[in-house]
Parts: sequence; C-alpha cells; structure tokens
Amino acid sequence: MGHCVRARIQGSVQGVGFRYATLRAAKGLGAHGWVTNWPDGSVEAVFEGDPAVVERCLAFVRKGPSGARVSEVETETLPDCELPEFEIRY
Repeated sequence: MGHCVRARIQGSVQGVGFRYATLRAAKGLGAHGWVTNWPDGSVEAVFEGDPAVVERCLAFVRKGPSGARVSEVETETLPDCELPEFEIRY
C-alpha cells in the first residue's frame, strides 16, 4: 500500500488518551495501521500510507495529545505492511 513505519513512544503516554488521539489523527490523515500500549508504559504504533501522511502521523506522536509528555520516539521503517484501516490493538 505504501510507506510503513513503526514508532515506539516513551514518556508519560499511557492514561492520557494517547491511543484514541492517535487513532483520530491517523484516520483523519488516511493512514492505515494500529496503536497499542505496552506493559513497560510505552506506546507502539505502526503507520502505513503515503510518505507525507506517515510523516504527519509521526509528527503527531512526537507531541501527543494534551496531557501526554513524550520523552522519546524510536522509529523503524518496515517493508510494505498492507495493513487494514487504522485501529487500536488491545
């Protein structure tokens, strides 16, 4: 489908609506992929779409919703993922 990037977001990113805000942002931009919480307190997201769309999604998670405090975002480019519509994974 397009460019695919995994992001691991660290900081105060759980319990602040991060997954739901990421879902709204990604769907609004037309990205495919998913977002989930990890037991270590981080959030992981995979974005797929046009490179400009993926970059806008990454720009969103680098800041996060109000209430979030992002300290670090690690990214990794993946091969084409062919992911369905953006979703929250539990």
